[in-house]
Amino acid sequence: MCDMQKPTKSQEDFLEALLMLEGQEQPLETTRVAKLLGISKPAVHQMGHELIDRGWITRKDYGAMKLTDEGREIAEMVLHRHHVIKEFLLQLGVSEENAEKDCCLMEHILSDETFQAMEKKIGK
Repeated sequence: MCDMQKPTKSQEDFLEALLMLEGQEQPLETTRVAKLLGISKPAVHQMGHELIDRGWITRKDYGAMKLTDEGREIAEMVLHRHHVIKEFLLQLGVSEENAEKDCCLMEHILSDETFQAMEKKIGK
């Protein structure tokens, strides 16, 4: 990542949501992002401006958003952390529902050392 400032949890969640929608071949539109994240359309609009200013997404006037290369790199890292942490929790015997909920919180706060140990433990 070229940007020296680390993305916030909200920014990471937003970028991850865009990547997930893209993977489902869904248009990266305000309404879809708002629904996926459970936030208002004005909140999506505001975050969109923040991410444009950081160079992590682009957007045509009132059109769909698009991840930049740097935004995609962040989103892929967050999504990878999500999958690894969830798998780790599932292997511990945590329920699917709680593993999903907990990994959404943990993916943002775990140190690289702890994450790498989890990754190694599940063989990823």
